[in-house]
Parts: sequence; C-alpha cells; structure tokens
Amino acid sequence: MSLASSERSAPFLLTGPALMVFLGLVIVPLGMTVLLSFYDWGQYKGIVPEFTLKNWIEVFTDSYFFEIFLRTFRIALLVTLATMLIGVPEAYILNRMSPAWRSGFLLVVIGPLLVSVVARTLGWALLLGSTGIVNQALIGMGLIAQPLPFMFTETGVVIALVHVLMPFMILAVWASLQRLDPQIENAALSLGAGTLTIWRRVILPQIVPGILSGAIIVFSLAASAFASPAIIGGRRLKVAATLAYDEFLNTLNWPLGAAVASLLLIALVLITVGSNRLIERRYAQVFE
Repeated sequence: MSLASSERSAPFLLTGPALMVFLGLVIVPLGMTVLLSFYDWGQYKGIVPEFTLKNWIEVFTDSYFFEIFLRTFRIALLVTLATMLIGVPEAYILNRMSPAWRSGFLLVVIGPLLVSVVARTLGWALLLGSTGIVNQALIGMGLIAQPLPFMFTETGVVIALVHVLMPFMILAVWASLQRLDPQIENAALSLGAGTLTIWRRVILPQIVPGILSGAIIVFSLAASAFASPAIIGGRRLKVAATLAYDEFLNTLNWPLGAAVASLLLIALVLITVGSNRLIERRYAQVFE
C-alpha cells in the first residue's frame, strides 16, 4: 500500500469502529422502531408484521395525542426559557469569579448531574408535596393558607426539570464566555458605555451561539424526559415519553408506542434544526 493511499484511508480506519458502534446502538434501533410503527396490532393477535398506517392515522387524528404532544413541548419551552433566564446571568457571574471560588461553585452547578435522576426526582417529590418542606415553609411564614398544588401539575414538572437541566445551559454559556477577551469590556467602559449597553452590544452578541446550543440541548432533553414527568406528574399528567412507555409496557401496543416515539424524535429534529437556522439567520442580520 502506497503512502498516499494509506493517508487517504487513515480517516476511515480511525472513525470506522466508532461509526460501527453508532450504527449498531443508535441508527439500527431507531430504524427498527420506525419500522415497528407501521405494523398492525390486535388485542388477541398481538403484533402482526403487515404494513399499515393505522397507528400514524390514530396519532394524527386523535385529539388525545395532540394534547399530550402540546403539553410535552409546552413544558419543554417553559423549561428552556427558565434555564435561559437563570442560567445566563449565573454563567456570567461564574465567569467573573476568582479561580478558587469558581471551582467550588462549578461543583455546585454540576451537582445535579452527579445524582441519580430517580433519587433527584424523588427528592423534589418530597419537597413539593402538600406536606413537603416548600409548602410547610410558606404556610409557616404566613404567605399561603393552603398548600400549593405542585405535585401532579405542570408547574412541579417544570421546577424539577429546570433543576435537572440547568447545568447544560450554564456550561454552554460559560464555554462561550471563556472565549471572550476581557479587555473588550474594559475598552467599552473606557469609551463611556453603560453596563446594559456593554451587555447588549458587546457580551450578548458573542455568547448567542452558547445560549442557542444550551437551549437546544435543554429543549431536547426536557421534551424527551421520562423520570421527572413520571414521578412528579404522575399518571394523570402524561407527556410523550410516558405515553410511549405506557403503550409499550401497559397496553402492550408496541406499534402505537413506536409511532409515538418516532413522532417525538421527528418533531424534535425538525424543531431544533429549524430554530437553529432561524435564530442564526436573525442573529447574523441584527449583529452583522
């Protein structure tokens, strides 16, 4: 083998094992799930490998599924907005800290990722219950007379998911802030720019890619979350992930569950890609 041919084949040889793992663990299962969504199912005959659009027609025509998907993306959007409002200033403060303080607070930020998602969510269930610490503290301070309904509501699910997914937003924005030259901010101050002007005209345009990356990650993880909606929301507040779980393991209608899971994946891909291109286009027009 000549030197030129070996150089050309080196990238394929290096990426080949990872590509095979990706195909075997991601692409093939997803393809099988999509294929399963076109199979028929009956209570007595089980799964029948016959091509049918019955499952997709049911998902698109039944208002029950529309309500669940609407709730799923509404919760994901609220979680994304909340993490942006809290995470961006927190990342900026984290970036301005001294290295000694930053390392400690960075551990606090990524702390939720170090705890099991089930244990973390059960902890929020204890905090948000009618006899939990949050309601008892509010009653003790005289702010409310009756416990607030956090459990089995969208509010409780949003609170739990914001806590879980906040590190992804903070780390994404912090990575963008790390690439900023602090002398640019000092130059703007020397030219008489105010704090809000510096933030809007100097800092924000340069960290928009980090905010966008964090928002895409948070939205995708929130829309596909299972443990937090299942524990905090319960069976009365279903989202797309818990609906697919019920179809697979409770009613045993695997083709319908596969259709729900496939539609969730397709919707997430379209939303994230579309929003990414739209925001980048407007970002380029406003700040060019």
